[in-house]
Amino acid sequence: MFEFRFDVDDLAATWFGHSPLQETVLSLRARVWPSYYPEQQPWIAGWQSRYESLDTGLLAALITPTAFVPDFLTPRPATPRPEFSAELAHLAATPPEVARADVLAAYEGDGSPLPPVLAGLIDDPAALTARVAEALEAYWTRCLAPAWWPRARSVLEADIAYRGRMLSERGAEGLFADLDFRISWQAGVLRLNDSNPAVQALGRSVDVAGRGLVLIPTLFARGAQTDITQSGPPLITYPARGRATMAEGLDGRRDGRLDEAAGGPPAALAGLIGPPRARLLALLGTPASTTELAHRLGVTPGAVSRHLGALAAAGLLDRARHGRSVLYRRTALGDALARGG
Repeated sequence: MFEFRFDVDDLAATWFGHSPLQETVLSLRARVWPSYYPEQQPWIAGWQSRYESLDTGLLAALITPTAFVPDFLTPRPATPRPEFSAELAHLAATPPEVARADVLAAYEGDGSPLPPVLAGLIDDPAALTARVAEALEAYWTRCLAPAWWPRARSVLEADIAYRGRMLSERGAEGLFADLDFRISWQAGVLRLNDSNPAVQALGRSVDVAGRGLVLIPTLFARGAQTDITQSGPPLITYPARGRATMAEGLDGRRDGRLDEAAGGPPAALAGLIGPPRARLLALLGTPASTTELAHRLGVTPGAVSRHLGALAAAGLLDRARHGRSVLYRRTALGDALARGG
């Protein structure tokens, strides 16, 4: 069990964010355990041919057999919404001795031997770090950034918006009680309990000591997790709400665009407001940004923006800014129309 001891100032310094680099690394879990992440399988099928052209042996070795990840691969984001390029530059600048120690600690904690690709690089950790950064950049650029990340970012942003409401309405106790089944809060102590014996063996008590706490939603965790070393500000990742919606409207063949044969709007709604706006309304049962919707529909952001503006003006959508993104979601009236009620 991990324990994090807070005072009032620590709570005030607690913040939420998301990390494109973390999601890139952890997304590799979905290839190893497809039954755990069924909502990701249509995406993986859509980019499979591109993935096979990458450094797949190294990418697969970044996840241990029981899902441990070397800590240097998922550095704490410096801001709530960092750019992938900035996070990758931070990873590439990892001191070689730290990268080596993190890889060894992950596999020792897992109880598994190093895969051959890592065994061949572990004594040249500078080369290891450079090759990992290159492999992750190619994976991000070819597979994730075009369509997957806009969708994933919207899910993560929606989770953060919800957590903010929970904190303002129910305080720290209500926030942590709702965050994950592994987390409990009592008398200024946050506890994270993992049933995995290997994780339990790493457990410790941590004074937050004015550093605050970083809370990061992810699409690729079965429960809340922290890192192994606990150097720097404490960090907890937890399963994002709405992650199952990642597969909505996908058929696995069009790189994340809407499947016309599944999940389409009711014909009566299309007749009332037109097919393009009806399709948008059907998609917006969960929050999404203009960029994500454009990717899913295979049209330009400008075309989507005009339709979203009209739907919002008619009272069918709400919109709220989160960081650099504006997220749209159906209102109660929009829900009724989308259901055909």
